[in-house]
Amino acid sequence: MKERLEALRTEALSELQGVSSPQELNDLRVKYLGKKGALTEILRGMGSLSAEERPIIGQVGNEVRGAIEAVIEEKQTSFQKAETEARLRAETLDVTLPGTPLPQGALHPLTKVAQEIEDIFVGLGYTIAEGPEVETDFYNFEALNLPKNHPARDMQDSFYVTDEILMRTHTSPVQVRAMHAMNGKTPLKVICPGKVYRRDDDDATHSFQFNQVEGLVVGPNIQMSDLKGTLLQFVQLMFGKQTEIRLRPSFFPFTEPSAEVDVTCVQCGGHGCRMCKGSGWLEILGCGMVHPRVLEAGGYNPDEVSGFAFGMGIERIALLKYGIDDIRHFYTNDLRFLGQFARM
Repeated sequence: MKERLEALRTEALSELQGVSSPQELNDLRVKYLGKKGALTEILRGMGSLSAEERPIIGQVGNEVRGAIEAVIEEKQTSFQKAETEARLRAETLDVTLPGTPLPQGALHPLTKVAQEIEDIFVGLGYTIAEGPEVETDFYNFEALNLPKNHPARDMQDSFYVTDEILMRTHTSPVQVRAMHAMNGKTPLKVICPGKVYRRDDDDATHSFQFNQVEGLVVGPNIQMSDLKGTLLQFVQLMFGKQTEIRLRPSFFPFTEPSAEVDVTCVQCGGHGCRMCKGSGWLEILGCGMVHPRVLEAGGYNPDEVSGFAFGMGIERIALLKYGIDDIRHFYTNDLRFLGQFARM
């Protein structure tokens, strides 16, 4: 049996020296060392040996197994190294080559316009105030001279959560909260940017969610001329020094007197065109002197102070500034549309 083991070692080592692939190496491992391999078959005959011969043959068998396993491991390491080197050659990267360029992001046009509006009013001495988008009926309507069942509430078709909670229909509630925070102190100069919600998306110029910026000034001897001067400076900074404004009488429950503000058409400069329907003017925002009841609701004495307020839709300003004809373009996430503003 010892001679058979030595012959098996010689045969196995000779065959292993000639292997050329990992599969061939595995086949030889099974052939010689597997459960039904040649070495196992020889060692099964140890039961017929005497007690003195078994340790000797067992030791030889272990030596043969060790010798074969050592060669198999060496070959396996060699094949793995060759495979790694081949993969490295195939997957070599030239780190000196420039990387693949990625498209660069940019601010959304509404964000750009909102930031520009904020920058203008901050430059005029205003601070920015914010408030909740889910608002109480008191702040959204009652404190703004819109008691329950007031017909003017129909102007703002609302999303109600409960009878007393709704999605705010304008950012005017933030003005009332800003007045409360002042505890009757003056001067107060704030703008209130943010999202508002109304059930109004029937055409290309309306959306159920849109963005507003409202402004409020409260102090002694605030007059309508202060309001007009402020708005004139704003539109000239936004649309150019050639822009003029006009105020038309209007009605808002929270201001008295109230006015709609028009600007000279940004496309024709006031000469008349299709955009302004030949009038030379475009409506841009609403404004007025703060109603005495609103001042009282905010904690002020209307006999001692006065104020003005204004409100504009950011989408409306963006439509005019960029000459866009459909508000829905802002919300479709069409990169062909949005990409135009990356260069502005």
